[in-house]
Amino acid sequence: MATGTLAWTEQTVEAAGAQLQVVTGGSGDPLLILHDEFGHHGQLRYHEALGQDFSLHIPRHPGFGATERQEWIMNMRDLAGWYLEALDDLNLGPVNLMGFSLGGWLAAEMATMSPGQFRKLVLVAPAGIRPPTGEIFDMFLAVAEEYLTVGLHDPENAPEFRDVCPEEPSAELAEAWAVAREEACRLSWRPYMHSLSLPHLVHRLKRVPTQIIWGQQDNIVPASAGQMYHDSIPGSRLDILDSCGHRPELEKTDEFVALVKGFLST
Repeated sequence: MATGTLAWTEQTVEAAGAQLQVVTGGSGDPLLILHDEFGHHGQLRYHEALGQDFSLHIPRHPGFGATERQEWIMNMRDLAGWYLEALDDLNLGPVNLMGFSLGGWLAAEMATMSPGQFRKLVLVAPAGIRPPTGEIFDMFLAVAEEYLTVGLHDPENAPEFRDVCPEEPSAELAEAWAVAREEACRLSWRPYMHSLSLPHLVHRLKRVPTQIIWGQQDNIVPASAGQMYHDSIPGSRLDILDSCGHRPELEKTDEFVALVKGFLST
C-alpha cells in the first residue's frame, strides 16, 4: 500500500438517490477515477503520484464497498446514466475521467452519453468492446486470486501486487471480492464484458481528447480491443506498454504515471 505524504479522506455522500462512498485526496484539477471489477484496491503508488498534480475522486460503484446497490441498475448503460446524475449532484464537472477495466468501460459509456461533461478521458485496458482477436478472460470461471494473478504479466516483479492480492486474504477482503464479482456479473454477463452498441457510439468522443493505455501481454482483455477502441475514437491516442499485462498501474507504475500526467497536462 502506498505510504506517501498525501492525506486521504473517505466519506459517504448523498448522490443520485443513493449513499455513495468516495475517497478523495490530492490537489489540483479534479480527476475522477472509476475502479475495476474487483472494486477499489486502496490507495496505491500511482494514486500518490497523480495526487501531486490532481485532486482525485475515487467513488465505489453502486453494489461495491459501502455504496448502496441500486436494483434498477441492470447493465453498464444504466450505471453510466446513474453516475452522470451523481456528478450533477456533486457539482463535479467538467472533469477529467479515468477508468480501469470494467471502470474503463463505464467511463466510455458515460462519455458517449454526455461528452461535454468531460475534459479528457483516460481508458486503461477497458472492457466494453469485443476484441477482434482473442477472447476476454472469463472471471467467473476462476477464483479471485487466480483472476488477479492472470491479470499481471509478471506479478512477482510488481511490488504492490501483494497489497492488491495477499497470499492469505482476510475474511473481509474475500467477502468484498465475492460481492464485487456478483455485482460485476449482474452488470456484464450477457454479452460477457462487452456491449454490442458501444463500438458504434464511441465516435461521439471525437471532441473529447482520449488516451487509451494497454499492456501488450494483457491476458484479461486482449490488446486487439485497444486497437479497436483507438480506431473507433477519432483523434484518440493509443499507448501500448511492453512486458505488461492488464494492470499497467501496478506493473509499469512510473511509465504509466508519466503517460497520464503528460496527456492530462497538455
